[in-house]
Amino acid sequence: MSGDQTGNTYDLHAVMDGDDDGGVPHGKVLSDFAEGICRNDAAKTAAARKAVVDAMGEAAMVDAAAVIAAFNAYPRAADATGIPLEDMKVDMTAELREDLGLEAFNVGK
Repeated sequence: MSGDQTGNTYDLHAVMDGDDDGGVPHGKVLSDFAEGICRNDAAKTAAARKAVVDAMGEAAMVDAAAVIAAFNAYPRAADATGIPLEDMKVDMTAELREDLGLEAFNVGK
């Protein structure tokens, strides 16, 4: 949706495929960093952390780590308290969620 506002084009398949930046500056190294952290893969996280520092600087790596930590916590809190996806967002994202195969993560729903 932000691309509609800014006029930028993003390839959201990069989120699942991980093969390119998806139209986001340094998207690949940032995605690798997030994936390493979320998978609790120390070696991948260390390599990705270095790649982020090399590409964007140490302050950007710290900012990225903070964003990853926050986004890792938000869905867990929502899931733990049973907060559902708003009806408007269900309808707006149905095609995208299907295209990206995200429904596979709705285990037990």
